[in-house]
Amino acid sequence: MSNSRVHEVSAVIKGRRSVSWAKMNGALIPDESIHELLQLAHWAPTHARTEPWQFFVYTGAALTAFGKAHADLYWQHTAEDKRLEATYNKLLHNVDKTSHLIIAAMKRGSNPKIPAIEEIAAASSAIQNILLGATAMGISSFWSTGGMTHHPALRHYLGLGEDDIVLGLRYLGYTDEPEKEGVRNTPVSEKAIWL
Repeated sequence: MSNSRVHEVSAVIKGRRSVSWAKMNGALIPDESIHELLQLAHWAPTHARTEPWQFFVYTGAALTAFGKAHADLYWQHTAEDKRLEATYNKLLHNVDKTSHLIIAAMKRGSNPKIPAIEEIAAASSAIQNILLGATAMGISSFWSTGGMTHHPALRHYLGLGEDDIVLGLRYLGYTDEPEKEGVRNTPVSEKAIWL
């Protein structure tokens, strides 16, 4: 890979930032751009080519309907003494300024030789491809694991199997917020052991 290509890839990776759904401006992403992001996701590494990713893409009226369904799932599956109206309203309205929502799941294959952790890693790599592609296109993104993400009720709502795992909700849109500088808590030298 030429130095210029390495610098381009490096700039995208280092420039990726999470932008909360609340800071998106409601402008719509062309569906063609979302198709491109899904194509990038499809080229993630995958052991034995199991391709264990599944994406549910919401936009327009379906996105609004999902916001309501998500809030209702929270209300129905949270103990009465624990549920909060503020959380319900947040889940209901966090799609308001979002252009597209991609829910990503690890869909477990039938090959018992492939450990579940490898399928999770492959599906997570597919998600990272979406996030990096979005950054390269000037699209803001937010990977959420809040709300009902890890509750069986959302898995059932999506029609996923018992061995499948919802890995998060990807809110996509545009923002008017200035780009933030990246922060890492510790240098890579403390996380890499050379032998």
